This record gives sequence, structure tokens and C-alpha cells, in this order.
Amino acid sequence: MDQRYQVIIVGGGPVGVALAVELGQRDISCVVVERHMTPQRIPKGQNLTHRSLEHFYFWEAVDELRAARLLPTGYPIGGITAYGDLMSDHWYVPVGRESYGDYFFQANERLPQYLTEEVLRARMAELHSVTSMFGWSAEAIEQDDHGVRVTISEENGPGRQALEADYVVGCDGARSTVRERFGIQREGTDFDQKMALLVFRSRELHEGLKRLPERTVYRALSPDLKGVWQFFGRIDVGEGWFFHAPVPRDATTENYDFHGLLQRAAGFDFTVEFDHIGFWELRVAVANTYRHGRAFIAGDAAHSHPPYGAYGLNSGLEDVTNLGWKLAAALNGWGGDALLNSYSEERRPIFWETGEDVIAGGIKEDRTFLEKYSPDRNLEEFEQAWKQVEEADTAVHRTYEPHYEGSSVVMGPPDSVCSIHGSLTLVATAGHHLAPQRLSSGHNVYEELGAGFTLLAFDAEDSTVKAFEETAGALNVPLKVVRDTFEGDRREFESRLILVRPDQYVAWTGDTPPDGITGLIRKVAGIT
Repeated sequence: MDQRYQVIIVGGGPVGVALAVELGQRDISCVVVERHMTPQRIPKGQNLTHRSLEHFYFWEAVDELRAARLLPTGYPIGGITAYGDLMSDHWYVPVGRESYGDYFFQANERLPQYLTEEVLRARMAELHSVTSMFGWSAEAIEQDDHGVRVTISEENGPGRQALEADYVVGCDGARSTVRERFGIQREGTDFDQKMALLVFRSRELHEGLKRLPERTVYRALSPDLKGVWQFFGRIDVGEGWFFHAPVPRDATTENYDFHGLLQRAAGFDFTVEFDHIGFWELRVAVANTYRHGRAFIAGDAAHSHPPYGAYGLNSGLEDVTNLGWKLAAALNGWGGDALLNSYSEERRPIFWETGEDVIAGGIKEDRTFLEKYSPDRNLEEFEQAWKQVEEADTAVHRTYEPHYEGSSVVMGPPDSVCSIHGSLTLVATAGHHLAPQRLSSGHNVYEELGAGFTLLAFDAEDSTVKAFEETAGALNVPLKVVRDTFEGDRREFESRLILVRPDQYVAWTGDTPPDGITGLIRKVAGIT
């Protein structure tokens, strides 16, 4: 007998399980199909941004996540970039995301992805509306006007089942079955470069790097590698490491000197014990659309890229936060089809620019720098240019501000676009992430936001609040009103009325109600 759910999630890595938590907390029945019984213990996806920790706060798992970390409390999260190797005289510590806590409700965190997955799986297990099917794989996927049908098979057994649902979401990685089944194409820059991922243990490396400030990532920018980084990342403090670097196309686990590669990048000799050696391709690949009818894709299924800057996992978690409330809105009868379309409309430009402008663009800029400047040819000229590299590295973090100004379900400025290029601000701005501010009660505004839309009403007229409540009620759009005075920290918002989406992005702002509140609510809910 076929089993029926509202959403089938193919892929139970961190992105798929996070979507299940997002939907499960909204009482949407869903099933997660994942071939691996347990998380794969490869320490990728380590850096979790402030924004990702906000998700864990709303998923009621932020304390559990922080408790799972391997690094000591307060250990500095950030990187060092060195020219040549890590013993170079030319290195700097860029100001990264860790310095922008005023704009987010939670501090950033660092831990191996498999520990993040374990926290998410534990939270998912607490939700009655979520079913997990670990040890199963999607075999066939079909859709029609009424729903989707996914045939699954048992990985190490004879089992075979058919699942039905209203929607299917592929969170099944770069080789996504869902994406390929519906013929969704990908595009992006391919550097045609084979890369190695090494996981190893070495106390001697930890001791040898004490000449530098302690950080979690150490990047070596070698002039021989055409702008492609070699970088070491800490798993713990004192012994555990991972390392990424370009290798020859014919390199294998048997014929290549990986120990020598590590030592050249570090700039000194040290002993190692390898736990894992793997390979991947240096390319950016972004799907042309994140939706095909009743099928959606998220995370690596929608976008894959080199593991630079911790964009992959964090972008995947943002994908499912964006998609989750929209699926729930459609299934609960108040979100229109335009709201579902806005998922791809909002999220795809963000990762396209992340992949091409920041990641691929950064590699190309580093290549140009290395070709033009050398301390051996002209030390003074090199040092001046190296200082500019440091300033540009810091600027990337300051101006990386994903926003949805151009979304069709946001009251953004005319002719605006969805983009990563912006500036973190405390001002409440349509299409942008809401900054945390303290209310007169002493609570942070984030502690008062509702699961649906929230209207922040500062010194607002009773008639204005009533008009919003009655209009939202008539359209069955969930709305919570948070009233307060327009004093103190709230003045930083620069608006007395702020309509906040369920994903903590601002949909509309004003000091007085718009001419048509009904039109506003219909637009932000995607009701045509």
C-alpha cells in the first residue's frame, strides 16, 4: 500500500534533515529518504555563520549544536592567509564574518558537519510529523497535476516501496537524482582542476604553527598554483586536521606523495597519520532553476562549488529556511503559487553570484595578483599590493549581504534585484535580513517573532494594527503583532511599521500603513 505524505525529501544530509525539521515544526507531514544509516565522518562544512545559528535557534537546537563543538569555548574562528607557504614573512589575518555579530541574533560556530548532522537528526526524531527512512534510496520519481510519486529501494535488502506526496524536494547532493530526473541543467565556471581532500592527525603541525596567531583555517597562496588555494583546517585543537589542495590529474592514493604536499604547503617537516584521502573537481555548478512543477531542489543539488568561505552548507540551510515556510504556506492553503516560484527567484541569484563573483572571481583575482607581483622581483611593489589583497579580503565579508530586494513577494525598490552585493545595516529594509534589537521588555525582537508573518508596530495607531490583523485574518495569513514604543534600540530600524517574513527577512516597512493593506498582504503571500 502506498504511503502518503505532504512532502517527500530525497536526501538526508544536513540540508535534507534541516528541511524536515523546518517542516515538522510547522506540522507538515514529511518523510526523509537517505541511503546512509549514519552521517559520513568526513569533516567538511565546518564553519556555521551567525545566520545559520539563527536557524538553529528557531529549530530549537542551538544549545545542542554549541554543546557538540570540538573546539574549546571562545577559540578564535577565522583564517590566516600566507604567501607561498605558512612559514612566509608575508601573511595577514583578515577581518571576517566573526566580527559582525551586531547584525545577527546568534554568534557563529564551528564544528564538523557530521556533528551538525547528528544534532539535526536528534531534533528531527522529536517531531511527530516527520518520518525518517535511513538505508533507502530513491529509484524513480514521477509527478502530475495532483502530486508526486517516489519509488524507493532498500540499500542492503530486498525492500521496495512507493511514496506519494504533494511535493518532492531533492536535497540529494551534487549528483542529485531529483535534479537529473526532471532535466534541470546546471552552469558555472569549471577550472578543470583535480583537488585532493586529506584528513589527518599531526601534533607536530599544531606545534609548528604556533608562530602564527591561533585560528581555525590556514591558507597558503602559492605562486605556482594559479590562484587556487592550499588550506589547512582544524578539526580540533592539537591533532585533527583536514587539507585541500590542487593535485595532478593522474594523482591517485597510491602514486602521489601527499605527505610531501602537506609539508610544502606548511613550509616545514612534520609527521602525519592519514585518516582519509579523497578527490573532487574545482568547479562551480548552479542549477538553472530550483523548481520544476511539484519538484524542488536545495543545497548541493541546486548549487555546488569549491569549499571556500563556508558558503555551501550555510547556503543550503538558507535554502530550506526559505523553501520550508513557503511549502507550509501552500499546503496550509494561504500561500499562492507565486510564493513557491519565489523560492527559485530569490535563492538562485544569491548562489550564482556567490559562485561566480566571490569564489570563481576570487580565484581569478588571486591568479592575476600572483602573475603580476612577486617579492623576489620587487619587494616594495609586492608589499603594497599584498596590503591591498588584505583590504579586499576584508571587504568581501563586509559587502557580502544576501538580500531579496528584487523578489516579486517583497515590497522592494523599483528595478531592484536579488543579490549578494549590499551592506550589513541595522536599518529595517524591505528584502533584507532583520537586525536584532532590544525591546522595552528587555527581550530581543528575535525572541518575539512569530512562526508566520510578524508586524513590528512601534507607537502605531490601534486602527492601523487592527487593519493589518483583520486583513491577514480574512486571507488566512498568519500574523503576529509585536507592539512597542519607538524609542531606544528600536529607532535603529528607522521605521515604525515593519512586516517581517517567517524567515526573518523584511517584506515591507513604513511609518504609516500603505494605501492598500490587502494588496500588500496578497503580494507578500504570493496570492494572485
